[in-house]
Amino acid sequence: MRSSGVIELKELGDERGLLTVIEEKKTVPFEVKRIFYIFKTVPDVRRGFHAHYKTRQALICVSGSCKVHLDNSKRKEEVILDKPSKMLILEPNDWHEMYEFSPDCVLLVLASHLYDAEDYIRDYNEFLEVYGS
Repeated sequence: MRSSGVIELKELGDERGLLTVIEEKKTVPFEVKRIFYIFKTVPDVRRGFHAHYKTRQALICVSGSCKVHLDNSKRKEEVILDKPSKMLILEPNDWHEMYEFSPDCVLLVLASHLYDAEDYIRDYNEFLEVYGS
């Protein structure tokens, strides 16, 4: 399985402002089939708590900031998403939790598959059975 990681997106611009380009299968290493965003989150509430069987995701904090806890059963990592030119790639085997959302946070998610409830692993023990060593 590929590894997750942070990709610094190129910022283009001049005195008028900045622009960042995201292209499927180029900037995002997969075909994008679903796009959603998380906003107006409740303070001190964590979100996520799942992994996937097949879906890959790209997370970009287009406004504000948040933290992402990653666990692929072999390594645990905390990633801070705090600028719109930073993209975090999540592989299916990444148990992930998002937290510490700033009040102005808008977290954009690009997904490789359409929503399918059967693709979600929402129980951590099942996640360890599927992806554990």
